[in-house]
Amino acid sequence: MLLWGCLFIVLDVLLWPESRAASLPLQMDSVIQILAQLEQEESILQLTAPGLLLMSGSANNFSQHLLFSGVPSPMQLKLDFLSPELQALATSLIPHGVDSGQEHGVVLAPDGSTVAVEPLLAGLEVGLRGRRSIPISLEFIASPSEVIAAHKKEGPTLAPQVSMTLQDDGNISPDPTILPTVQTNSSTDVDNLLAVTLTKALGVAFLPGPGTHTPKGLGPDGCWDQISAPKTFSLLYSEAPSALTVAFLHGALDGALLGDYLSRHPKPSPPLSHLLAQYYGAGVEGDPQFRSNFRRDNGASLISQESLVQQIEGSLLLLQELEPSNSQLKNLSQDQLAEVATQAAKEFTEAFLECPAILPRCRWQAAPYRGTPKMLKLPLGFLYVHHTYEPNQPCTSFSQCAADMRSMQRFHQDIRGWDDIGYSFVAGADGYVYEGRGWRWVGAHTLGHNSLGFGVSIIGNYTATLPAARVLSTVRDSLPRCALRAGYLRPDYTVQGHRQLVRTECPGDALYRQISTWPHFGPPPQPAGPGTLSAVVFPRRRRKA
Repeated sequence: MLLWGCLFIVLDVLLWPESRAASLPLQMDSVIQILAQLEQEESILQLTAPGLLLMSGSANNFSQHLLFSGVPSPMQLKLDFLSPELQALATSLIPHGVDSGQEHGVVLAPDGSTVAVEPLLAGLEVGLRGRRSIPISLEFIASPSEVIAAHKKEGPTLAPQVSMTLQDDGNISPDPTILPTVQTNSSTDVDNLLAVTLTKALGVAFLPGPGTHTPKGLGPDGCWDQISAPKTFSLLYSEAPSALTVAFLHGALDGALLGDYLSRHPKPSPPLSHLLAQYYGAGVEGDPQFRSNFRRDNGASLISQESLVQQIEGSLLLLQELEPSNSQLKNLSQDQLAEVATQAAKEFTEAFLECPAILPRCRWQAAPYRGTPKMLKLPLGFLYVHHTYEPNQPCTSFSQCAADMRSMQRFHQDIRGWDDIGYSFVAGADGYVYEGRGWRWVGAHTLGHNSLGFGVSIIGNYTATLPAARVLSTVRDSLPRCALRAGYLRPDYTVQGHRQLVRTECPGDALYRQISTWPHFGPPPQPAGPGTLSAVVFPRRRRKA
């Protein structure tokens, strides 16, 4: 018995950090808490807080090449000043990965989005060290082995191309000198901020896979096991999973946006814990537009599709130089890499940046569908616009929008007796679209026409006032544009207000006047002939089918 008791004590000691880490929810607040503790420690001045976390949990050759001069000493990598819970959590969040339908290294942000931590930290690190354009050679006079040998003379580094130096003040600065000196006829520059956050990952995701010509491309969103204390994040589908998931792209965009902000901010830089709290809260420096809810719009303003093509190509060229034995890269010409970059930039821009962020049902904690859903016959030809009337105020935060969604679903299921919330999608003023019945299932939004079009409602009462301009743009432009691209809507689709089809005041006088000016707005259908059943009229203050 004594032997067994000792064994259990040893196992408990060995597993304690991991078990304590499992008790911490995977939330952005935990990441902010880790950074706050690191920022208080004078012992980490040799590395920044995000750099310390990246180096302690990841040995990414590409990132080290652009961020660090070499592998830090064991003393630099110690996280002993963190509590055991935060220490275990910090190391478990890096690196990002996808395995067996689950995504690792991600956290739930207060805005309801899921964010990959590794690209976020990489962007913060570049922002603190300095955003720079790194020249990349396209032709080698020296062989890869000679390049590596030249770098070994400079010191232990994982980067065979661009050298980094550790200054006396502890700052790491890139030296854009190519080693060894090469004469080239052509060259390109790589933005170190975009490379470590986004463009390298984009390029790799669109490379032809081993033994196939089909790239992995963009990956899916996912669902947490629970929202209040998230522990496990499972992807919505796991067939041929790509690491370039929605959560990764969120972290990459956030890292790029915040890294750009830090690189332009006068020294000293603001504490990262405060910066993240603002960005995932009310907005950086009180600006409600500079926050995570609007990362797609802000990301589109940061870089154009044309520039993105060049940056992805440059990142792939750099990766090809760093990893000459990479089976996906070693036989690809520069022209082929340019084709990959063009495809990746186009898909990312059109299918992600220019599409609205749609939070899946599991994120707002939807109740199960009652009965058996009926599939739509896609593509559809109509988009029916509604307002909720009740709730009558726009929701401006994830918590309020999610609560409104649950309230409407309960009303539709318990009072109306419907199988689910009636709308296909609901737009909030927080910057997100909330999935109702979605793209594939017949809704209960426009009586007699539910199988012909999608019902999109805007939370609030728009009898006398209009929704925010950003919400109008989502319903008018980005949502239908992306539905067209995905094959859910016909190119000749028609937009109609609910009142054109059912005797109701929905979607409100002000909103109806607005949508009547939209390009795809269509007139009401022809009057019904004799003997046709009239539409059911619902009381004014109740939600309408």
